[in-house]
Amino acid sequence: MKTGGCFCKSVRYELKNNDYKVVNCHCSMCRRTSGAPFVSWLIVPTTDFRYTGDTPQLLKSSENASRDFCAKCGTPVTCVNETHPEIVDVTLGSLDEPETFVPSGDFYTDTRLPWVT
Repeated sequence: MKTGGCFCKSVRYELKNNDYKVVNCHCSMCRRTSGAPFVSWLIVPTTDFRYTGDTPQLLKSSENASRDFCAKCGTPVTCVNETHPEIVDVTLGSLDEPETFVPSGDFYTDTRLPWVT
């Protein structure tokens, strides 16, 4: 199993040890909710993911998507889009060992900040 969670370790999760796709998202919602120039997402089937710690806080970030974050420290953890409910996007940086995954592409490059290469 792979594990991860928030900065304060209240929200914890585990997922099956598989080779998941990772992408960088440059959309404005990811930038605003993370405070970062882009977010790297691990794309995981919902059947491979489960929370093991505190229940995260839910943010309805758009008509079709919601994001989970820690109510204590604010760390963004996941995003679920109703257009593909069988997938949970997990913030790569919230993994205990994020270095084991490498992004394979970029999304919303039309809104990528000009200095990000």
